[in-house]
Amino acid sequence: PQSAILGMHAITKRAVVVDDQIVIRPMMYLALSYDHRIIDGKEAVSFLVKIKEAIENPERLLLEV
Repeated sequence: PQSAILGMHAITKRAVVVDDQIVIRPMMYLALSYDHRIIDGKEAVSFLVKIKEAIENPERLLLEV
């Protein structure tokens, strides 16, 4: 049985504010559905944060042991 499903949407360009300036950045939505009977919400959020960090800085995957 599946305890969690990670959905990764397409990368699209979106306008965001950085240092009070509007800039275009690549953005992707992530969605995590999970069984609350098996996985605690805190662990699910920690997992999503690690996925986000890995996508934003893939070189860290090679440097971390």
